[in-house]
Amino acid sequence: MGRTMTGILPSFIRDAWWTPAPDAAEHATVVRDASTGEEITRVSTSGLDLGGALAHARTVGQRSLGALTFHQRALLLKQFALALTARKEELYALSARTGATQTDSWVDVDGGIGVLFSYSGKGRRELPNAHTYLDGPVEQLSKDGSFLGRHICMRLTGVAVQINAFNFPVWGPLEKFAPAFLAGMPTLIKPATPTAYLTEAMVRILVESGLLPDGALQLVSGGVPDLFEQLRLGDLVAFTGSATTAEKLRSHPVVQTGGVRFTAETDSINASVLGPDAAPGSAEFDAYVRQLVTEMTAKAGQKCTAIRRAVVPAGAADAVIEAVRDRLAAKTVLGDPRAEGVTMGPLASLEQRDEVVRQVRRLLDGGGRIVLGSLDAPDVVGGDGSTSPSPEGAFLTPILVRFDDAEADAVHTVEAFGPVSSLITYGTVSEAAALVARGGGSLVTSVATHDPSFAADFAAAASAHNGRILILDRDDARSSTGHGSPLPGLVHGGPGRAGGGEELGGIRAVLHHMQRTAIQGSPDMLTAITGVWHAGASAQAGGIHPFRKSLAELRIGDRIASESREVTLADIETFAHFTGDTFYAHMDEEAAAANPFFPGRVAHGYLLVSWAAGLFVDPDPGPVLANYGLEDLRFLTPVSPGDSIRVELTAKQITPRETDDYGEVRWDAVIRNQNEETVATYDVLTLVAKQ
Repeated sequence: MGRTMTGILPSFIRDAWWTPAPDAAEHATVVRDASTGEEITRVSTSGLDLGGALAHARTVGQRSLGALTFHQRALLLKQFALALTARKEELYALSARTGATQTDSWVDVDGGIGVLFSYSGKGRRELPNAHTYLDGPVEQLSKDGSFLGRHICMRLTGVAVQINAFNFPVWGPLEKFAPAFLAGMPTLIKPATPTAYLTEAMVRILVESGLLPDGALQLVSGGVPDLFEQLRLGDLVAFTGSATTAEKLRSHPVVQTGGVRFTAETDSINASVLGPDAAPGSAEFDAYVRQLVTEMTAKAGQKCTAIRRAVVPAGAADAVIEAVRDRLAAKTVLGDPRAEGVTMGPLASLEQRDEVVRQVRRLLDGGGRIVLGSLDAPDVVGGDGSTSPSPEGAFLTPILVRFDDAEADAVHTVEAFGPVSSLITYGTVSEAAALVARGGGSLVTSVATHDPSFAADFAAAASAHNGRILILDRDDARSSTGHGSPLPGLVHGGPGRAGGGEELGGIRAVLHHMQRTAIQGSPDMLTAITGVWHAGASAQAGGIHPFRKSLAELRIGDRIASESREVTLADIETFAHFTGDTFYAHMDEEAAAANPFFPGRVAHGYLLVSWAAGLFVDPDPGPVLANYGLEDLRFLTPVSPGDSIRVELTAKQITPRETDDYGEVRWDAVIRNQNEETVATYDVLTLVAKQ
């Protein structure tokens, strides 16, 4: 990395780097290179002021992030991503020491950076350039519209604490940090000890970029035994790790009764189902085998989304085993990730390898037998390119365990968190779904099939037990992101054993860091609180046409109220012939009158919208640069020949763009007839110059 890691790994708290006193090194935890056993660093938090760090986040961090809008935070996420991209080679070099191959490092490092980019884009597209998020439509609470209700989301007032697993030391923290930061919550990262040095390097790059708002991000490199005793209402804990630990943390009084939010993403016994139509030689069979081998070997199987159960049709087991054997032999080279040609590295530590071996033995005691691989120490490719056993390295061959009894408890309850999968068979789609459910809740299940009926029946039966289901077939096999790859826009989490929590999922993850509150009041009060004009609130009509005002001059509630225009039968026929829309409701009096919705021939809805634009528009060049769409268009009252229409257009929401010389204005449009009946409602979207 350009710096030597010696002594105790630093923490970053209260906007400064901190390390324990030198004498703490004697009792600190030693962290070693996963391939060679060489000491990399030591980890200790002896003497760390955790309470001070939490207080710093709740005060300084909250204040600095609260001064920024969603869009300003989103732009910072993009800058963070660019800063990490510029120095990711440094992260790759350290990642290799965790046992990660170059491909593994891409998943972790580039995947984490990708989350930042994704949430930057989503924040600017899907959130307002404001501090308040409106969740759902207005609820009318009175007949005259004087009393309204609406849900808003505001950021929590505490700190978002991450407790991360060892397997993704970059992606794991960043996929939690991005939505928390976008929501406006400061983050405290607690990385897992075996790979904490890589998380520290990532945080150091962000700190050295000079982009982090004060108090927005802190890192505690080591144990936090009294963390939960120092949390309070307004704080949030996002945990990734074992189901056993998650349950222990979830039961803490501060979570149960103290109001601290807790979400968990834990190990799960994920499955991959081979459809009955996916015979050997089919595209689906080949895709299934490729995916199974990938999930056994990527990150040495140390993925919470890895395939732990291969569920295949009765009679297909031998073919799958042979195909997996052949692919492993052809594609897998076990060794030090820094050696050329290595495709699978060691587990993160000797302790982790020994734990996997213990769990494999439990699988064997529960009725399984090893059909591929071995628990014996393997020959591996060393850093110098030679092949030999490596007693200091945490290496283990990929292992496939066969269970003759698909109902055996062990296959559905024991997880060997490494390059290990078990194979069982099923008869019907309902049996396959029932076997998947035996896992007690999973992050993901994949299905390889080209049979839409099988896919639909399986999804209907299995969705309640899964956070995500991937359907793999010949049409998407090449473009699929894979069984084990969570995506920023899709939910990552699952029910039951998978933790019952939810991460990512687009803007949903941002809202997890906010409080949804129902606001009740008059239209004027809701307008003042939300920054969005509500029907019935004060409006300013007359004077300068709103289209003549720049974004800096325009105000919420600025309105144009048009004159009326009569709609004639000739107008309707001209529009019909000009556009080609000669639908009978506009052209055939008798047929239109027979329609329960129309009194006879009526004007086209799009004629009315077009005329409305002509009634409210100011045609000369000015601040309004473009109309880029309509939303929520509803036609409510038919317009017959001889009726008149007029339109009211009111500035509803003003959203400056941080990186452009213009912004977006949402206008509330209402078309009424001569009887003051509402003909149509919709939002007009325009781009307006800032000056």
